[in-house]
Formats: sequence, structure tokens, C-alpha cells
Amino acid sequence: MMKFKYKFFILMPFVFIAFGFYLKAQDEGEDVLLKAINVSLQNAHYDPVSIDDSYSEKAYNLYINNIDPNKRMLIQEDVDALEQFKHSLDEESKNAQYTFFESSLKIINKRTELTQSIFTDLLAKPFDYSIEETVDFSEDIPYAKDETELKERWRKYLKYNVLTRLYADQLAQDKAIEKKDTSFTPVTFDSLEIKARKSVLKTHVDWYKRLKKLDRQDRLAVYINSLTAVYDPHTNYFPPADKDNFDIQMSGRLEGIGAQLQEKDGYIKITKIIPGGPASLQGDLKANDLILKVAQEGEEAVDIVDWRIDDAVKIIRGKKGTKVTLTVRKPDGSEEAITITRDIVVLDETYAKSLIINDKDNLKSGYIYLPSFYADFRNPRGRFSWKDVKTEVEKLKAEQVNGIILDLRNNGGGSLDDVVKMAGLFIDQGPIVQVKEKGRRPQVLEDRYEGAEWDGALVIMVNEFSASASEIMAAAMQDYNRAVIIGSSSTHGKGTVQRFLNLNQTLRSKNIPELGSVKLTIQKFYRINGDATQLKGVSSDILLPDNYMYIKTGEKEHDHPMVWDQIQRSDYNSKPYNVPKKVYKNSVKRVQQNETFRLIEQNARRWEKQREVNIYPLGFKDYKLKEENEKQEGDKFKDLGKTDILGFEASNIPADIEKINADESRKKRNEDWLKSVIRDPYVYEALQIIEDWN
Repeated sequence: MMKFKYKFFILMPFVFIAFGFYLKAQDEGEDVLLKAINVSLQNAHYDPVSIDDSYSEKAYNLYINNIDPNKRMLIQEDVDALEQFKHSLDEESKNAQYTFFESSLKIINKRTELTQSIFTDLLAKPFDYSIEETVDFSEDIPYAKDETELKERWRKYLKYNVLTRLYADQLAQDKAIEKKDTSFTPVTFDSLEIKARKSVLKTHVDWYKRLKKLDRQDRLAVYINSLTAVYDPHTNYFPPADKDNFDIQMSGRLEGIGAQLQEKDGYIKITKIIPGGPASLQGDLKANDLILKVAQEGEEAVDIVDWRIDDAVKIIRGKKGTKVTLTVRKPDGSEEAITITRDIVVLDETYAKSLIINDKDNLKSGYIYLPSFYADFRNPRGRFSWKDVKTEVEKLKAEQVNGIILDLRNNGGGSLDDVVKMAGLFIDQGPIVQVKEKGRRPQVLEDRYEGAEWDGALVIMVNEFSASASEIMAAAMQDYNRAVIIGSSSTHGKGTVQRFLNLNQTLRSKNIPELGSVKLTIQKFYRINGDATQLKGVSSDILLPDNYMYIKTGEKEHDHPMVWDQIQRSDYNSKPYNVPKKVYKNSVKRVQQNETFRLIEQNARRWEKQREVNIYPLGFKDYKLKEENEKQEGDKFKDLGKTDILGFEASNIPADIEKINADESRKKRNEDWLKSVIRDPYVYEALQIIEDWN
């Protein structure tokens, strides 16, 4: 979420005055909750939706999917019974009625009891793995037509869960035997099957214990968030909660491993790796990974599919120095066990840093890594990303580099003030971005200072996870024709700003129970050429293949994202800047001929193909064959990014070496960073672009 300090805190008091309202004497608690949310969103949201039948249908579909994303709870008659409310949620919302919600609760409670008895019975006896059959995990499968079909769906689902554990245990045993590991005692297939079934049973017993602990407020939050999500995917309701859970929901931060996550379709999804955190330094956990299981050191893994985010966080967090193993599903469908040693975020790794890079031509270029647009608003003497980048640019200039590469890959954004000032380091002066609020003219934020800190060759690296402030930076440099933007086909596409609003502060009535808060979209960003960054993001000038290139990612992945649109362009002049045409032509030719990029594109096609597979074998032999084939195919790409690029060198700026060598842990992290850079084909191509430019 973009940190925005220009106007919001001036705006908010007027917002409260504008739509604060009185309650009737009998209104309290849930009676006023929907009214407060509706009034808040209709008055303060950047683009409020019409509360009508279309709104009702969208909210209905979101809610049905939220309560049963995998279609293993409801049957068709349940959906038919709720269908009558499909076009009445708008009226219920306006009148603070909960008839639909109450009806759904009765059905959920009934089906929870039924499905608990189903999995208990099915896991009481072994499955037959000699039968050739499959399980379908497609999102568009119909609801089970009756309880008999629902039980059959659960049978296949449970059998698959047991089969995956059974195969993993059998594989581990076979490897131990092959290595003649005397500490390992082999057991029979039947014994392994019993162990796997007990594990799956325990996972589901624990899961249903948590389901039954959900109170009315928990269930109501799911319903209300289905209503708010129609506005846009970043507008959410947060019920009153203890501070730990509230902070988890707001930040999604996994203390202990350094990652951010969200609940999506029954899975816990990694949305961001925190720079300098244990996961970042370990290197294998990536954004878009789905966490399937969590294991403490020396203990059996726990399946966390269908867990609530706060429950998942509790077992992933832990004391510094302890280890946790996450079994994740990669975007290509493969599964990987990743062991991370819990620790605190290393602050030095969250700040801008730079290197000098060169190849056999010995033409030096500067490389600046910027993990986020950080800013310490509470401390004027604290760290600000624009100041740190300015310092790195000055150090690189002193080393007489021929060009500068600014790496914004995986940079999720941050301070708007900093991105405006940072962009000003690379242009003479002029507008950087336009910010628009509901019902107001766009505000143009400018670099007002003459002169550029760096006026030489400039390359900006982006990918699908470059968002918000990163997109503002890349867009401004592109509109001025000031830099070459290289990377994915487009950036993330989040061009909006959200803020939290305490619902009780919107009321002019006192003695109302704590209602919670809403996070709502209040502003939208536009490029200086008038285009929104929302949804479309920023397209690279030079496309470099990556593993996600054929996979739907970013803002467009969400339901009901805000639209892309245009406003009037700002008055700016791009004529002083010029990128030689040969830069683009030569780069495209190199990329086409580069064997590493060819392999990356092939791997991207493999990921795309595997993501389309939704039907899996349930026979042991067939499942084993599938796993072996996928491993064999994946082995072709296992060394990507793990070998040095011939002639590519990276070194620290002399001014940084004393500080780096003063601390052994910092020295080790620096060595790892240098190694990763000289193995990075994207940075290497950026270097070639700088050389062509000069």
C-alpha cells in the first residue's frame, strides 16, 4: 500500500464531517454495521459502485466462492436454496438485513457436521491404489448434485492427499536404502499407507476444530468482505480484533521468515518476500508460491490448505534461530520443501545499495538495487530511499561509470514523496506523476529543481512484481524517453492508494460497540502522458523472457479490479532526452540469440502447461510416473541462474569496502549478492544496453 503524505491527512476530517450520520435509538452493533460501511464507501471511495442487482450478483458470487472455494462443502441443493438471494443483497445491504447471511450460516453448519463424518469414515480404512482413476481439481467443476456425490468427491480428494504423502515417504525410504543408511529402518508399503492416512486424518481433525471455533463475527467478516470486494480488490472490512490478529490482517507479514501473504481460494499465498529477511536471504521462497504444509524442526508437516491466515501465521512464526520447513506449490504446479531459519529482517538489506559491473570490454557501469521506496516519516534524519539513491549515484559518478542500472524488480512501492524526488535525480525538471481524488482535478507532482544528478545512460529493470511507486518511476522515465525500461511485458498494474477508516469515527452517535475499520481506495495515479498505471502497469521497452511471462499475474488477476482510464496529459518536454535506436535493435537481437533466455522461455511454457493440468492420477504407479516425468522435465532448467556468466564481473565501490569487511555476516551477505549478480542474465543484458548506448 502506497505511503502517501501529500493531502490525505488534510482530507480526512472533512470526509468525516461530510458523511457522518445519526442513528436511530434502536440501532446498535450489527444493525448499524452495514449502514456505516455503505455510507463510508459510497462517500469516500474513489469510484463507488451502484448498489443494485448487478452489485448484488457480484457480491453473491464472491461470497459463495469464499465459503466453499473448492466445492467440497456445499451441494447443488444448497446453492439452489441460496440462489433466491442473488439479486436481493443490495436491498439487504441498504436496510442492514442479514437474511441471506443467516440462511447461509445454517447450511454451512449443517454441511460442516456432514463432511466431518465423511472424512472420518473414509480415512478409517486403506484406499486401493491399484485402481486407475483420477481426481479433478478444476475451478469450474459443478457442485456435487447430492450427498452421495459429495462423499465421492471427498473420497478422491482424501485419497490424493494420502497418496502424495505416501509417495513422498516411499521415495525417502527408497533413497535411504540406496544410500545404505543404517540409521533408517525400512517398513512395508501398508505401514507407510497407515502412517499417511493418520497424518491426513489429524490434519482434517485439526482443521475442523478451527472451523468450529469460528464465531459469528468471523463468519460475518467473510460476508461483508464479499460486499466490499465488489468496489475493488483492495477495499476490505476489518472487524474488531486483538492487536496481533489485526496487524496480521493488515500487513500479512510473517514474523520470523520475512514474507507477506494473503488468503486466496483456500490457500495461503506468498505475495511478497521482504528484502533482508530470512526467506529473501535463503532464496527459494518466491512471490506467488502457495504454502501447502508447515513443519517445525524434527516434527511432522501440518497441512494448512483451507486454514485462516492468522492460524497459519501462528505456526510459521517462531523464535530466532529455529527452523521451519514450508512445502509450497510453485506456479508451475511442482511442489518443493523449503527450510528457512527464522530470524529478524536485516535492515541493511532493505536499503539501496550499488555495485560496479563490467564484462570483457571493461567498460564500467553502475548497478543500483532498490528493494522498496522506503521513507522514515517519523524521523527527519532517518533513511529515505531518494536520498540513499542520490548517494549511490554520487559514488558511482566518482568511479566514472558509463551508465547506471536501477533495479526495481520485486519492488512493491512505498513513499510517493520519495519516488517524485528520486525521478528528479534523472531529469532536469518537470512533472513526474498525476494524483487524482474523487471529484477533484488531478494534482501534478513535479520535480521543481533544475539540473539532474545523473544525465547519462539509464536502464530501469522491472518485472511483474514491480508495483505502485516502482511503476510511477518507470512510467515517468519512459514518458520522458529518459531511460530504457527492460523486463516483463508489464509491471504489476496497481495504480491506486488505500487508507484505513475507523467506522465508529463516521458516526455522530455515541455508545456504539466497536465496529471495526474499512480499508478503501481513495486515489488513483496517472502517468504524465495521461494514462493510468492501474491494471495495465508499465510495458517494457525491451521484453526479457521470465518464468511468469505466460501466467496471469498482477492486478488483473483479482476479481473486480478498478478500470484503466486516461486523463489529460501534463505539460512536459521529452525532446532533450534521446535513446539511440540501435540500443533497442541490438538488445532484441541479443535476446533472441541468447541460449539462457531461450531456456527461460521454454520453462515459462512448461509452467503455463502445468498450470493448466487439473486432473491428477490416483493410482500409485500412475502418480509415480507423473512425478518422475515432471522431475525429469524440470531438471532441464534446474541450473538456470546458478552458473556464472563468462566475463561478467561485479565489484563493490571502494568507498563501501571498509564497512562491508567490518562485519562478518555483512561480508558473507555481500559475497552472496556479488555471486547472484554475476549469474543474473537480466543484469548482464542491462549492461550490454549501457555499452550500446555509449
